Amino acid sequence: MGARGPAGKPKALKELQGNPGKRPLNQHEPIFPKYDELPKPPAHLTTLAKKEFSRVVPLLHQAGILTQVDINVVAAYSQAFGRWVDAEKAIKIHGMTYESDKGNIIQRPEVGIASTAMKEMVSFAAEFGMTPSSRSRIKVEQLEDKVNPFAVFIGGAKKSG
Repeated sequence: MGARGPAGKPKALKELQGNPGKRPLNQHEPIFPKYDELPKPPAHLTTLAKKEFSRVVPLLHQAGILTQVDINVVAAYSQAFGRWVDAEKAIKIHGMTYESDKGNIIQRPEVGIASTAMKEMVSFAAEFGMTPSSRSRIKVEQLEDKVNPFAVFIGGAKKSG
């Protein structure tokens, strides 16, 4: 029998959200290493998926939520994005339906492909706070009161704000 209720959230995400349920946080949750250098898109991704991967990885890294075990989920999100765009392009060219040999009007396979890919893409995106509703539940410490160590190193920058 499967687990009941929604999937659990990682401790870091609960903390960013202010632990709205006020339940005890898992103090023994695994911690995975983050990247020192941004990873390159996996070779098996389509060209569009590689472009999307290269677009979102720096953003997720900058937000501090990308770890080394997350990369395949980002790749899956990116591949779903590429599949969605490809299917939508085909729909734009060929339309949403076609006439069968018997004269029946049938939905083109690309319509189902686009719909499935779009749902997958949104589901993966929500895991990383990349949708408005998932992002609204995350509280991130404001950076304006922080000193940028690199800026201090190169030019003696002061605290902003």
